[in-house]
Amino acid sequence: MALIVTHELTRRFRDVTALDGLTVSIEPGITGLVGSNGAGKSTLVKILLGLLEPSSGSANVMGHDVVRENRAIRSLVGYMPEHDCLPPEMTAAEFVSFMARCSGLPATAARERAAEVLRHVGLFEERYRPIRGYSTGMAQRVKLAQALVHDPRILVLDEPTNGLDPAGRDEMLALIQRTGREFGISVLVSSHLLGELERVCEHVVLIDAGRLVRAERLGALTGETGTLLVEVDGDVDAFCAALVVQGLVVQRDLMRALVELPNGDDAESVARVFATHDIVRDVAVATGVGLLRIERRRGHLEDLFAGANT
Repeated sequence: MALIVTHELTRRFRDVTALDGLTVSIEPGITGLVGSNGAGKSTLVKILLGLLEPSSGSANVMGHDVVRENRAIRSLVGYMPEHDCLPPEMTAAEFVSFMARCSGLPATAARERAAEVLRHVGLFEERYRPIRGYSTGMAQRVKLAQALVHDPRILVLDEPTNGLDPAGRDEMLALIQRTGREFGISVLVSSHLLGELERVCEHVVLIDAGRLVRAERLGALTGETGTLLVEVDGDVDAFCAALVVQGLVVQRDLMRALVELPNGDDAESVARVFATHDIVRDVAVATGVGLLRIERRRGHLEDLFAGANT
């Protein structure tokens, strides 16, 4: 069963159409929501949370309509916003416990649950310190903890690594993976940091100008392509020129040659692929370059992102 389903979802702000007939189905797991600034990511998230009503079309979260049943949705969803939303004078324990009580937990159960999730995000020892003294990384962990405290079925994370240094980003991504894969909570991560999404996500939804571009498993989008990546040590320009003379379609990418391979699974196409490898080897010898790496190039989210904006 799909967790989130939209059909012809449209949202207009006067003369601006933020979502334009968006139809998409999001399955359980960790899903990356990808799009440039103004693509409609924030508008989609707000509609799913019941904070905005669509102009037309429909959306539901775990079978609940976002307009008629938004209270039920909020009990099922944990939200980690991008913006700063933490009260500086409260401790993490006080704030997360307060958020648990807002979700309906009794006082004692709220305190116990707050301690559990703060331990999960690595703030158990610091839980009684005022939030004003927290680093950016610690503050992001508090926001994740409050999103988890009511034991949601779905987490919606808006730029969860925003403002973090490389070590902090790695730790946050590891937390997201643990939460999604070990605890069985589905996660929707809205981010523009494509490399990070590749590390943690199982599915990707790419939107542009409010419309769906792609929605697939990550492996289908970033699998092997029909391009042979050849990294060389030596005169890459001469190497590429010699490959072109041999009838190959080649593009230079820094110290690498990207060689187009024949399409098809039939015997003739496979034979032509092997012949292309032979040509690359022979041209390397003839031009005096060293072959450092030869492999099928894998797709990246950056490729899809760039394609959506061309």
